[in-house]
Amino acid sequence: MLTDKFKKNADALRHKKLFLLDMDGTIYNENSIFEGTLDFLSQIEKNGGRYIFITNNSSKSVKDYVEKVNRMGITADASHFYTSSQATAFYLQENYPGQTVFCMGTRSLVAELEQNGIRVVTKPEDSASVVLIGFDTENTSEKVRDTCIMLGREVAYLATNPDLVCPVSFGYIPDCGSMSIMLKNATGKTPFFIGKPVLKKSPEPIMIDCVLKKLGISKEDTVIVGDRIYTDIACGVNAGVDTICVLSGEATLDDLEKSDTKPTWIFDSVREVCTELAR
Repeated sequence: MLTDKFKKNADALRHKKLFLLDMDGTIYNENSIFEGTLDFLSQIEKNGGRYIFITNNSSKSVKDYVEKVNRMGITADASHFYTSSQATAFYLQENYPGQTVFCMGTRSLVAELEQNGIRVVTKPEDSASVVLIGFDTENTSEKVRDTCIMLGREVAYLATNPDLVCPVSFGYIPDCGSMSIMLKNATGKTPFFIGKPVLKKSPEPIMIDCVLKKLGISKEDTVIVGDRIYTDIACGVNAGVDTICVLSGEATLDDLEKSDTKPTWIFDSVREVCTELAR
């Protein structure tokens, strides 16, 4: 019998057709791939499944991510990814068609939005009716000031993801969620978050539903693997998809005990998931 860290029956994992994988803290940390990741991905395919990387990190484009994981030895192309940047572009097209978007984000995020036919500006403009912030690893005080100027106007306010921190080699750095708190302290405004988690009150679980509809795979045949309770695990719980929380990133056992949001299974890392799948 396949079991998780606490010997809970996890035989259902053998029959999953789709593994939706978080990236930072789950399969790698910044630029270092976790031991067992390549074996885990190979084992998924040996079991007749497939994997898609779903990430809230909007600082890189899909092209950037493909190049990054390829350098790590992971076999993947654009079809293996669905990011908060892609979900944001979809959301803007559906809800704000033809509108100009002021963006506080990386050049990669701006380029990805533009490639999807969205007009983007990075300086205050009267024509901009939407303000979007992302995980901006290229941020400056001037960009923050310009964003505050725009938030002083009557505009829609969106953010690519709610993550508070992003794991790096020495610990953590502030992510988009923390940047939104900083801006709220200055402007009093809170954005609508696009990426994980799927909010129960949201009419459209963007990231998960889009992937499943595109691939024609049911929720019952899907599992989400991630290291954060308030994004990855909450996303699965709210979308009705099984989840695995790995302890290789942000979440700790203490966090899981205190949280009302519970994963279906808990493993120390994807290496341990692989070991069980290979039994």
